[in-house]
Amino acid sequence: MNEVAAILLAAGLSRRMGQRNKLLLPVGGTPMVRSVAEAYLAVIDTPLTVVTGFEADKVRDALVGLPVTFAHNSDHTRGQPSSVATGLGCAPNATLLLIGLADQPRLAATDLAELIRTHRIGHPDKITVPMHGEQRGNPIVVPHSVRWRLTQNPDRPGCMRFTRDHPEHVQTAILNAPGFYADVDTPADYAALMRAEDERAT
Repeated sequence: MNEVAAILLAAGLSRRMGQRNKLLLPVGGTPMVRSVAEAYLAVIDTPLTVVTGFEADKVRDALVGLPVTFAHNSDHTRGQPSSVATGLGCAPNATLLLIGLADQPRLAATDLAELIRTHRIGHPDKITVPMHGEQRGNPIVVPHSVRWRLTQNPDRPGCMRFTRDHPEHVQTAILNAPGFYADVDTPADYAALMRAEDERAT
């Protein structure tokens, strides 16, 4: 079995970004979704499973040349749980599965590696959720033994409901890297990201 696989959720409608698909906005000269995908690819040993929905063709074009497989969620307007279920139906078997968001460009491969390391020194059969104070982060780490339970109830698929309904299957990882807790939803979020990028470049 593979050691680490990942699902990247890239199906959302970007409603709060206005007229632009946030996943296609440039971050360091690269479409956001590609930048995030490259971080995940640095820590997994399978192709990355990317769940598409809104503007799927454009998202696919942004990832040309990367070792990814696509899982299209035709019901993406129903929200994230349906995208998680779509990805779980296509992702390769692995000891650990990361499930993350494509709008977290501040996440670095080193952050993801630290999350995996923290999971491994904890309880191997529990889902690991990044935490900073009271704030939950993404991605989560799902061990193979629990993966099937995320779609056990077809009326309530996905990560958030399961981890809240079954806290006995969850452990937290105290991680301070801001990328776990910062996604880009609005023009203001993107402007703040660009200011941070400019400050790092100077």
